[in-house]
Amino acid sequence: MIPSLDRHLRAATAAERSRTALLVILAAAAALRFWRLGAGVPFGVGVDEPEIMLRVVLMMKTGDFNPHFFDYPTLYIYTQLMVAVVRFIVGAAAGQWASLADVTAGEFYMWGRAITAMAGTATVWLVYRAGRRWGMATALLAAAAMAVMPMHVRESHYVLTDVPQTLLVTGALVLSLRAAERGAAATFAAAGALAGLAAATKYTGGLALLLPLLACWSSGRLSRSRASVTAMVCGAFAAAFLMAAPYTVLDLPGFLNGFGHLASAYTGALPAQAPAVTYLKHLRNGLGWGGSLLVIAGLALAIASLVTGSNRARWALVVAFPVIYFAFIARQSLVYGRYLLPILPFLAILAGVGVTGIIAAVRSFDVPRTARAGITAAAALLLLGWPASVAVQFDRELSRRWTTELAYHWILGNVPAGTKLVIETTFLTLPREYHVDYTKRGMAAASDDYAARGVKYVVLSSEMAAPDRAREVARFAPSRQHPGPNVRILELTP
Repeated sequence: MIPSLDRHLRAATAAERSRTALLVILAAAAALRFWRLGAGVPFGVGVDEPEIMLRVVLMMKTGDFNPHFFDYPTLYIYTQLMVAVVRFIVGAAAGQWASLADVTAGEFYMWGRAITAMAGTATVWLVYRAGRRWGMATALLAAAAMAVMPMHVRESHYVLTDVPQTLLVTGALVLSLRAAERGAAATFAAAGALAGLAAATKYTGGLALLLPLLACWSSGRLSRSRASVTAMVCGAFAAAFLMAAPYTVLDLPGFLNGFGHLASAYTGALPAQAPAVTYLKHLRNGLGWGGSLLVIAGLALAIASLVTGSNRARWALVVAFPVIYFAFIARQSLVYGRYLLPILPFLAILAGVGVTGIIAAVRSFDVPRTARAGITAAAALLLLGWPASVAVQFDRELSRRWTTELAYHWILGNVPAGTKLVIETTFLTLPREYHVDYTKRGMAAASDDYAARGVKYVVLSSEMAAPDRAREVARFAPSRQHPGPNVRILELTP
């Protein structure tokens, strides 16, 4: 009885320590994602944030739920719409405004960003849930790696689709793992539905359909035939997608035209540097060399287990999706680091597998306990040290006054309200008292064209040539104290 009781107490103590460790990891993840969440609001929001928030405000004011914009599906737009409605009601109750005419998109960014930050933190928890299949140590290491992943921390600060897409892909992974273990058709269908919601958040999320399908065809036991389960997965995927993005069908011509235009942007000429190389550099910069080597070690162990080991379904899931997803985005002509986000949970799990594999190898030798503890701590530091420092540095950068803020206040102090300006991209947002047209990067017009439109100032964020007959009246160059783009404000002369 006494030995049994002792084992029970040790197990309870280990479980309590694991729960405490998980809570610390989640707290750290939330802190990194909520730190300086309001940076840049309302003057310097993320480049693509207005694509969502402006449409959310327009839906509130018109009652037209057709986005008339199909670069993104509508699930996250509708999510932000619900948040904005609550924000408006709270603001109205507090006397901040009396009607929709009184509000602009700038009033809603903080609440919208908070939803993204919560989705990012929840993803860390889902990584832990997925990692439990490889043991508690792997799960905690994977969650910790995801918590400090710099790319994920950075994008969790903005109202963009990549972080919620990653949340839903990770949820599909968790349910696919559970379905492979239990063989329940309903769980497979639920995983398919989450994959459909991922696709309704961002089209590339549709690749998450591979997860339940792969689990179905590699699982040893199923409650129904494989063909029946496959049909259920695909049906749940399609139903979830159409429920969350209904105007894909309700406005079929608009969707097809919008999707065709979007696809043409991704199928153009590839940049000089191969996208795969650029993406690998993004991963190396985020993980560090140590973390990258641990991911490679975990991938090698996963492939070896997939070929020779048992329970191959879980290994197939954690290996196949990131490889296929990476190959897909590496063939596209538009390259952005945030496109890598959906594979980061898988890399975090592989990194955890790599660390626990090294620890297991060390334990197989006659190594003193102190030395083993030191090696374990070194491996964990190798995995977490560099990403954590980069993530903290990003948040510290947000705490500084950016060039966009300096330019914003200069315009408010020197340019009269009612003036018409052209701003290169949406990197700088002005109050509605100004008349602003936005242009694509590098697409400045001639001064005569601007004059015909009544434009008085042009604000540039790149090094493209200024329009003729334009006089530079202010420049805000990035520095250690003032990070951000190189902002030039040009006044058009007669």
